[in-house]
Amino acid sequence: MESGPDLNYTPTSDGVTIAYQVLGAGPTLVWLPSLGNIAAQWRVPQLRAAYEYLAGSVRLILYDGRGMGSSDRRIDPLDLGIDAHVRDLDAVLTATGSEPAALLGYYHATATAIAFAADHPRRVSRLVLFGGAARMREAMSPAQTQALLSLVDQDWDLFADTAAHTWLGWSAGESGRLIGESFRTAATPAVATAWFEAAARIDVSAQVAGVLAPTLVLHRQSERQIPVEVSRRLAAALPRGRLVELPGSSPTLFMDAGRADLDLVTRFVTTGEVHEPEPTAPPRPDGVTTRELDVLRLLAAGDSNAEIAGRLGIAVHTVERHTANLYRKIGARGRADATAYALRRGIA
Repeated sequence: MESGPDLNYTPTSDGVTIAYQVLGAGPTLVWLPSLGNIAAQWRVPQLRAAYEYLAGSVRLILYDGRGMGSSDRRIDPLDLGIDAHVRDLDAVLTATGSEPAALLGYYHATATAIAFAADHPRRVSRLVLFGGAARMREAMSPAQTQALLSLVDQDWDLFADTAAHTWLGWSAGESGRLIGESFRTAATPAVATAWFEAAARIDVSAQVAGVLAPTLVLHRQSERQIPVEVSRRLAAALPRGRLVELPGSSPTLFMDAGRADLDLVTRFVTTGEVHEPEPTAPPRPDGVTTRELDVLRLLAAGDSNAEIAGRLGIAVHTVERHTANLYRKIGARGRADATAYALRRGIA
């Protein structure tokens, strides 16, 4: 099953065909789609492991949104707003008979989960929200994200590869290539452009107060992706919201701290309990000195060699020497590799 369980198809109320997969048994958890292609995502070892682990405790439902992956791509690109995403979710829940269901809103799907839960409280048992906001522009406004989105209609292949690095912290290796491929095959550049433009206009803040389901808001982003204040405001506005700030700064869920994240979400979905992870010190690579770690953190934050020298009170040539030694020890070819390394290990 290189692409996971068999794909099923169901029509939405406006005639769009949605592809979905069902696996596992237990309370239902629907993983709402963001930019992606579920068939391609199964080829990524970390994602396959996450799907299979979740399916050991829940009935997991995955689907491609309209215009994405194996779902109908012959869509009106002007109709990619929140109502369209809610219709997709409604069709999948109806087709699978999965009510009430827990919803996992990841990135752009955060707003979809909020809107659906507010409008259909009896159909939703719990929410898990990660990486988004009620006003999606807040989640898309950081300069790094805007720079990345500028690539969508300029060079689609470059966007896909850069997104795998920037959003997921992988700059090289097979997993990074496979994640990039899942982005690349998710949609056409024209649909992706329209999808991001529509996402920036989504605002479900007026519906947040109507969400009755217990909601777990998870945050693991550096300030370059989504500031923690965005997640704090969302959790505070939700009537039964609770924020858990996860260790590390890589903007992913179920990837670098896979088992801990999976246990946290599984326990919440199946029992409603929240066991916050114990804070842990960032792992220290073998042979890397304390000063080299200081340099790595500042380097990953985007500081120049001169700025690092100023912050640490050392000479620029000393920074260069530390950087050269650091690259050798962690196997980095340059700043991008070192930054990805720091993000993956929660050092940044």
